[in-house]
Amino acid sequence: MFTIGDFARHGRVSVRMLRHYDATGLLRPAHVDPATGYRHYTAAQLARLNRIIALKELGFTLRQVRDIVNEKVGAEELRGMLRLRRAELESAVDAARARLVQVEARLRAIESEGQMPTNDVVLKKVPAVRVAELTATAASFGPADIGPVIGPLYDELFRRLEAAGIRPTGPGVAHYEDAPEGGSRITVHAAVQVSVPVRDGDVRVLDLPALERAATVVHHGSMDTVLSTAQALARWSDTHGYRPTGYPREINLECPEDRDAWVTELQVPVIPV
Repeated sequence: MFTIGDFARHGRVSVRMLRHYDATGLLRPAHVDPATGYRHYTAAQLARLNRIIALKELGFTLRQVRDIVNEKVGAEELRGMLRLRRAELESAVDAARARLVQVEARLRAIESEGQMPTNDVVLKKVPAVRVAELTATAASFGPADIGPVIGPLYDELFRRLEAAGIRPTGPGVAHYEDAPEGGSRITVHAAVQVSVPVRDGDVRVLDLPALERAATVVHHGSMDTVLSTAQALARWSDTHGYRPTGYPREINLECPEDRDAWVTELQVPVIPV
């Protein structure tokens, strides 16, 4: 038998944790000396300890762990629990990656302050364009809120266009406006250029109005990293005496499978100050 200290070392856990598992009935010592109260464990109990630690690291509660190791949970139910936990962990990993991308975007925005040459920005009139679009609402204009909304919108838009026999005639045109319910919520418009009559229905077809004056710049890379480009454009507008009058339009010039190879033109409507 092992003393509690030796068993803790072999199991790579703390003595305090073993005492807690004893108190909760999760892992009782094989023997407790009636005179001294010293706990002793057997080598065979390492297997149970390993299962307890593995299940805890998967995020199960101590009650769930106890039911599983005591075989109160059937094999099929356990498989279902593990599948659910796997999905939760994958979602958490995806969320962490998305947060990391936004942190990196903020860092790039800080590092690129004042570095964009002014001739990268073009002030021009943008003609009206006919588009087919679907809309949805995002919690804010932040990339972390826009991305999960606009991606599925475009997938559904192209599915409906194909079903309707409508072929896009130009690039995608994402545009935005404040949502009617107010707050920070944003109405997201996922649109693509088409050459069909204006109509309502499963896919709305409309004419986006011309922008009499727009400050425009081309962004290279995923839209998750657009922050530094958008802020550089805002600094250019402020430096040259212009004020934005709305959200930017995003013209998807190139959208290969590799998102880092995307090319997108930002078009911000502006007026002289």
